[in-house]
Amino acid sequence: MKRFNYKNIEAFVFRLWTREVSEEKISEKEKEILKKWKIHAEKDLDEVHLQESRVRVLAGLEHYFVPYEKIGHRTLLQKNVYKIAAVIILLFTLGGVFTYHTFFKPDVYQAIVGNRIVHLEDGSVVTLLPGAELTVAKSFPGSTRVVDLKGDALFSVAKSKTHPFIVHADGFSTKVLGTVFKVSQSGKKKAVDLYEGKVAVSSEGVPVSYLKPNQKWTNLGVARTTAILSFAMDKTSGKEHPKLLSLSFNDVPLKEVITVLEGNYSTKIHYPKEAGDRKITADFTGGTVNENIEALAFILGFEIQKQDNVYILKK
Repeated sequence: MKRFNYKNIEAFVFRLWTREVSEEKISEKEKEILKKWKIHAEKDLDEVHLQESRVRVLAGLEHYFVPYEKIGHRTLLQKNVYKIAAVIILLFTLGGVFTYHTFFKPDVYQAIVGNRIVHLEDGSVVTLLPGAELTVAKSFPGSTRVVDLKGDALFSVAKSKTHPFIVHADGFSTKVLGTVFKVSQSGKKKAVDLYEGKVAVSSEGVPVSYLKPNQKWTNLGVARTTAILSFAMDKTSGKEHPKLLSLSFNDVPLKEVITVLEGNYSTKIHYPKEAGDRKITADFTGGTVNENIEALAFILGFEIQKQDNVYILKK
């Protein structure tokens, strides 16, 4: 379909207005253009955009109409003034909606059932897993390549030393220059698995984490929490086993900290229940299980006892 700039659209609208006033027939070409506009406009009408267009067009048309009280009789034009105005508003609105959908509305890709592969303009390839949704602005790629993701997806990002690629997910972002990684979102649990290259993962309330290949960033399902895992191949079983490299909490309730520690260290920790909502900020990077739990007891001002694989924290 031929695209019109503003002046051409205005000329076309007033030509139709002339046809309406003179009762001449609209040409087949004009009907064809109107039909195409209608098809494009009705695909996904944006009510907010339509309302803004109506207000803007009405304000711009005020000086075209002669006030009724200033004339002594009603002409054919006056009898049809509202009809003409409606035609103009409709055409400008359809033209505006068409322009919005063509040049401004983001592209949205969804994986309804199976996986869906999306090829981006910069050469990057995104594999959306079932239920995922990717939103890409019309300005993509631009100086900074930014996309929004709901659900899980595997990214193979085209390399660029000057144009970062950023994936905005639910509560966290992943920034790369060119790499292969996977973003996972399951309820409160968020994760980024890195296969090639380097990535920087940022989340509210915690420091930026930098991953190397075969490492994973996750919040373990707890807000303001960061864990980095590495995966090494077990020569005997041939399976990958995760190893906890770092674990950080920033203003996290003690009861959630305990749950994370128990899950990652395969141990049991007893503590005074009245202290469960106390907020903890701690970095357990490095150190053994004993050292890290002792550090937690020191932060709380508690004494610590150990019975087999059970730790008991007391005031």
